[in-house]
Amino acid sequence: MIGFKKPVLVGLLLGASLFAVSPQQKQQSTEQAQLDFLKQHWQVPVPLQGKPRADWSESEASLAPETCGGCHPAQFKDWQTTIHSRAVGPGLMGQTPTLLREEPATANVCYTCHAPLSEQQEVISFGTRIRKNIRFDAALQSHGLTCAGCHVRNNQRFGPPRRDGSLVSPKPANRLSHGGATRTPAFERAEFCMGCHQFQPDGNALNGKLLENTYNEWKNGPYAAQGIQCQQCHMPDRRHLWRGIHDLEMVKSGVKIDLQLNQERYHVGDKLEATLTLTNSGVGHYFPTYLTPKVVLRIEILDARGQVIADSLKEEIVGRQITLDLDREIADTRVPPKGVHTFRYVGTIDRAGLKLHAEVIVYPDEFYARFYEAKLAGQLSIVERQRLTEALDDTRESVYKLFEQDIPL
Repeated sequence: MIGFKKPVLVGLLLGASLFAVSPQQKQQSTEQAQLDFLKQHWQVPVPLQGKPRADWSESEASLAPETCGGCHPAQFKDWQTTIHSRAVGPGLMGQTPTLLREEPATANVCYTCHAPLSEQQEVISFGTRIRKNIRFDAALQSHGLTCAGCHVRNNQRFGPPRRDGSLVSPKPANRLSHGGATRTPAFERAEFCMGCHQFQPDGNALNGKLLENTYNEWKNGPYAAQGIQCQQCHMPDRRHLWRGIHDLEMVKSGVKIDLQLNQERYHVGDKLEATLTLTNSGVGHYFPTYLTPKVVLRIEILDARGQVIADSLKEEIVGRQITLDLDREIADTRVPPKGVHTFRYVGTIDRAGLKLHAEVIVYPDEFYARFYEAKLAGQLSIVERQRLTEALDDTRESVYKLFEQDIPL
């Protein structure tokens, strides 16, 4: 038996330690690989898919969401209820005819998030030149952010790990429709969402704050530190729902509202002090995060007949108020994660039988409503006017009451 001399053995052990990879290094390498994947995955507009494999069926080659729904009915059914499926709506289509005619590059910037597939865009860029897109699919465009927008690249399917965490299907790829899917945990990272929900550092900003900053709000808040990703709230149990500011129940689950008075009983002549607090108890980013919504806190005093006492109504706005030309920030009263907005009300009890009425109203599309109203006041084609009128009606219908309480005084 031939043995190593001790110095040689020690040298081998030291050499092995130099090449050993720590668990932390391995995790960092894995995370970087996922981020590299997302950087490649979210090149926008998503490049044309090209020709599918010759042996694929028509459905395997299709990019239409209803075709995906044939094998993924639950996901398709959920997607149909979402704003993602309506990302190309009358508001966008009321503006794009002019943009395509006068500023086609700007129109394509809008499509980057609203309809990211190249097949969804009327014109396509070739370097500095913009040409008519012979692969344009108007039906596909109308579906907005489709299944393929997130899951298909170069005719290959991509998705998250299986529910058991595995990345490989138990069946061979040649026995799976469209060859199965390449699975990666990158689909479960908040960075997957940031392409459309986070402006780049050099993007549009006011007062030193990007106009779209949701990812950074999350990253700098408590939820990122706890490892809670966007998908855990907006895609619970992997459901393709993406509920947000437009959904009453979703907002109720993320904020707490409380109304308090300075005393239990009042007499005529007493001073009334009320406090209405809105706490961002469960939203992983600012509430609201973007400049389009407005949340109005209202307090007023009603007489014995339920009529509003003159001059008793007071309001405060929670939101980021921006001028229509995106040139000036009027105010920013949004509430950060775990933060509180306090509305203090002062009034006088001038008669018997009064009642305090408080409510919180959410206007999810308030900025868009003002924008469409301004556009409709100008010169438009018949089609543009019809579309923007429909869009304005939609924004007005999105308003809902988040909280309401009456307290006899």
